[in-house]
Amino acid sequence: MDQLTASKWDRAAKSFDLMNGVGSELRWGAAKKNLFADMQGRILFLAVGTGLDIQYFPPGQQIIGIDISGEMIARATPRAEAYPGKMQVTQMDVHELPYPDAHFDQIYTSCTFCSVPEPVKGLQALHRVLKPGGTLGMFEHTGSGLFPFNLMLHLMTSLSRALGPEMNRPTVVNVQQAGFEVTSITNHYLDVVRSIRAVKGALISPPQHGS
Repeated sequence: MDQLTASKWDRAAKSFDLMNGVGSELRWGAAKKNLFADMQGRILFLAVGTGLDIQYFPPGQQIIGIDISGEMIARATPRAEAYPGKMQVTQMDVHELPYPDAHFDQIYTSCTFCSVPEPVKGLQALHRVLKPGGTLGMFEHTGSGLFPFNLMLHLMTSLSRALGPEMNRPTVVNVQQAGFEVTSITNHYLDVVRSIRAVKGALISPPQHGS
């Protein structure tokens, strides 16, 4: 467990709902609900935080929510218990997932990979536990390719990284480097706030000689 990162988000948990529970959710709620509408099968939700996103999950799903912060999990637990389906939340580091290979049908993230310390390694860990053909759905703040926003986000990151997120991460490139095939990108605010959908390519058996 990355204790430094866990402690950082433990501190953030105290004011997380105040900072994110009204304006941010009103602005991005519809986009998140649209992304999560495709949930089915055995689902892993990474960085559940205080559970603000649970309100946008379709009912009747089987979901495991994880977060590196124990304080975040404590605040998410009542929301998980009230979810109209099966949802379990637990403290866990994405870099140390205990699940077997090809365990989940789908994985979702929400404003997560701006904060994972080693994003490509974290995405590779998700790739490992996702079934071949399984899907990854992400709602993320990313770096921008547009001037002056790319410069602004770069400058903001020097300050924001101490509180948690890095504002200039090339998340789409990181997803591809981790082995996923990106199937769609929906921009919600310029190219800075995005829904990213990706798939883990199915394993292809080598041709059998003589067949």
